[in-house]
Amino acid sequence: MGIEKVKHVVTILSGKGGVGKSTIACQLGLCLAEMGHNVGLLDVDICGPSMPIILGMQGQGIMRDKDTNMMLPAAVKTVNKGAGRCVALSIALIVEDQTAAIVWRGPRKTALIKQFFNDTDWGELDFLIVDTPPGTSDEHITVLDVLKDVKQSGIVLITTPQQVSVDDVRKELTFVKKAGWKCLGVVENMSGFVCG
Repeated sequence: MGIEKVKHVVTILSGKGGVGKSTIACQLGLCLAEMGHNVGLLDVDICGPSMPIILGMQGQGIMRDKDTNMMLPAAVKTVNKGAGRCVALSIALIVEDQTAAIVWRGPRKTALIKQFFNDTDWGELDFLIVDTPPGTSDEHITVLDVLKDVKQSGIVLITTPQQVSVDDVRKELTFVKKAGWKCLGVVENMSGFVCG
């Protein structure tokens, strides 16, 4: 099944770590579900997955369809009744030891990310929100490759007001333009805090 029945794919990117990509991805997904949309949240940060922690899904795990053996994303239980369906998939929902480091080379990461997209029964979704690690490495190139034939709605870039973060996001925007993706917008996170 894969992502054939997904209407819109939104990828969350940033050139810098610690800017709140995962938090914003989760908030965006939950808000869309609250509005009545069916939403999937996909965490492709293989070495530093945080989506299940943000969503309160530690220890939940995933299941496989007994007929197709496809992965079934886990239901997000934080959505109110009457809202749209919200499901999530992350390596953190698959590995047993949550304290162990995931140290994988590119080909293994690439294979898993392709499974997340192609060998997962996402069902009918209005939106699939893809949370990525910082930078422009194997994970990003794999997402780009998998989505090349899919109607990609676009990407959202996340930054903080610090100049080093803004500079890294500019580099990420260059990657986005080379990839032919549409930039839906830039979120400047953590910009409203005032110490007093």
